[in-house]
Amino acid sequence: MSLSGKLEKDVKATTANKLLVICIDRDDDLGRKTGIPTPVVGRNACIEAAQRLALEDPEDADSNSIFYAVKTYEDLVSKGYNAQVITVTGVENRGVQADEKVASQIKSVLKKFSANGAVIVSDGEDDEMVIPVIQNVIPVISVQRVVMQVSRTIEHSYAVFGKFLKLIMYNPKYSKFFLGVPGILLLIGGIGAVTGYNAEIFAVLVTILGGAFLIRAFDIDKAWANWAKPTPEGFIRLFTLITGLILIAASIPAGITTVSAENISSDVGIVNIITDNVVIGQFVSGMIPFLWIGLGTIFVGILFSNWLNRKLRHITDILRIVVLVALYPTVHQFTNILMYEESSFSLILPLVAGFAVTAASATLLIRRYRKRGSKELEQ
Repeated sequence: MSLSGKLEKDVKATTANKLLVICIDRDDDLGRKTGIPTPVVGRNACIEAAQRLALEDPEDADSNSIFYAVKTYEDLVSKGYNAQVITVTGVENRGVQADEKVASQIKSVLKKFSANGAVIVSDGEDDEMVIPVIQNVIPVISVQRVVMQVSRTIEHSYAVFGKFLKLIMYNPKYSKFFLGVPGILLLIGGIGAVTGYNAEIFAVLVTILGGAFLIRAFDIDKAWANWAKPTPEGFIRLFTLITGLILIAASIPAGITTVSAENISSDVGIVNIITDNVVIGQFVSGMIPFLWIGLGTIFVGILFSNWLNRKLRHITDILRIVVLVALYPTVHQFTNILMYEESSFSLILPLVAGFAVTAASATLLIRRYRKRGSKELEQ
């Protein structure tokens, strides 16, 4: 065996005499798919881990990275270097927790094998993002990236394309969007072509397409599915959500009816109406009771459903209602400033009172939560 040109050059350029070959799996495919604990230390253990991963998911590139790390280790040993090979993993969501886990595993290995240089093996830029963290633990003398040699034949392209089409056609997760939305658009477009209402149908098509994009972009469908689950807490959430939305919608006509008729006479332009402080103040003053009750209904529904589901330890639900109540005097006073030209300094008292109530509630809830947590730990 012989070292690759780049690796041999990197190794010779350093004074390190004990090398640690590190294969990085930052998103923990190895642990999630095989259940093998990490770090995996040694040639035989790494080969067994790569084989297990390849059997569980033949399409995962991390198994090839582990084999590449073993080959690099064997090349170094054949050249007379004192070396060891390990595989370390992060967590599924990557991020800071993954980097901390990788660094911790490397430190645990260094306690038994005191290497003074590391060779990093990865299959992409995502794994290599943890290299600056590793450099704080051990000097990195070389980085080896595994590049898969994929067949470029026509047969392979057809196979990949066929697999993609099958996924779209038969997987409900993808077919709803890639087939359902175009199907609705084509159906409506056909009706428009027959009836002759082209302009109106085009507006409907654009609306449907835009709505589909928004629903998919913000996972509204998943959120609605969670809210509408056929469980007691799901029905409570659904009822309070619909009730709250109705009340929020009712706040708009309530605000409009509060505005004095003399302020919206036909002689006054629409721009002057919507920029008039008195009009805005009257509108908001009439709007906020229904708006606050609607939001409070939704928040209470979330709190009650979490209580039924024994999730009351999450103090966010309670604080959300407290903040809503604490904000009401401030918003109400703001409408008085707009309508009656009161001093802006009159906002200070409700703001300070609202902040005090919110801070006190948060402090009490956090202390109660910590006491419960400590009691549970003692039990």
